[in-house]
Amino acid sequence: MNPFQYARPATVAEAVALLEEHGPDARLLAGGTDLVIELRNHWVEPKLVIDLKHIPELAPAITQRKGFLSISAGTVMTDIAEDERVQHHLPALVEAAVVVGSVQIRARATMAGNICNGSPAADTAPPLLVYDAVVVVAGPAGTRRVAVNDFIVGPGKTDLQRGELVTAIELPIPDRPYGAAYTRLTRRRGTDLASITLCAGVDAAGAARIAFGSVGPRAFLVEDESGLLGDPGIRIEDKVEPLDKMFELASPSLKSLRASPDYRLAMLRVLGARALETALGRLTKELVG
Repeated sequence: MNPFQYARPATVAEAVALLEEHGPDARLLAGGTDLVIELRNHWVEPKLVIDLKHIPELAPAITQRKGFLSISAGTVMTDIAEDERVQHHLPALVEAAVVVGSVQIRARATMAGNICNGSPAADTAPPLLVYDAVVVVAGPAGTRRVAVNDFIVGPGKTDLQRGELVTAIELPIPDRPYGAAYTRLTRRRGTDLASITLCAGVDAAGAARIAFGSVGPRAFLVEDESGLLGDPGIRIEDKVEPLDKMFELASPSLKSLRASPDYRLAMLRVLGARALETALGRLTKELVG
């Protein structure tokens, strides 16, 4: 690990000023579950590490406001998974949060960090896409809000500009019956990077959407225009064609050691069907009371 300077700002404004001054020579420390490894392995060699853990505005918090839940940038996966409001309104997000790393990692890793890494395999990205999450960004020009679908750009790349950092993630609370489910494929049980991440969502009008990752440069969100996928009266066996069309953007890497492209593409259909059936079951449960 190379030597670096360490800063501990007390406000978001101070952190923004440091980021703007040092640009790519600075790295943010929140949970640190990725940064510490990158520093140790010399994958990144910043001149300045900015510790965000002592900024009250970023302290762990899940706040319910009119129509949405706001999850602060300092909130860890364990807190998200154990929050009753998240469990009730956003069960697919809970399913993603509980499989991030190990128990120890989930007690440190933040959801903001999970998406700021820009990893195509980020577990929380698919449910955040399905739930229409918005990223709250603070920077030199003030605060702006960016849809997660626009925030994640590609491998290791986000929409963050020089001097900007994420302060919270906002998720609208569904205002109508909605069913969603998250699933993933790994090489083994326990801690492992996913070969496929996938979330399916269905509303009472039959509109269906699927978000999937780890099979391309980023996680993708696709909506079903046929109406077949969200129809509970149609057997899953008869949904093969529209389900296949949902995965046309998938382009698994030939270099990945976790699974072959052919296997990933085949399992995308399997996981898509499973998640869709679970989502429809949850929707039906909400409709009947």
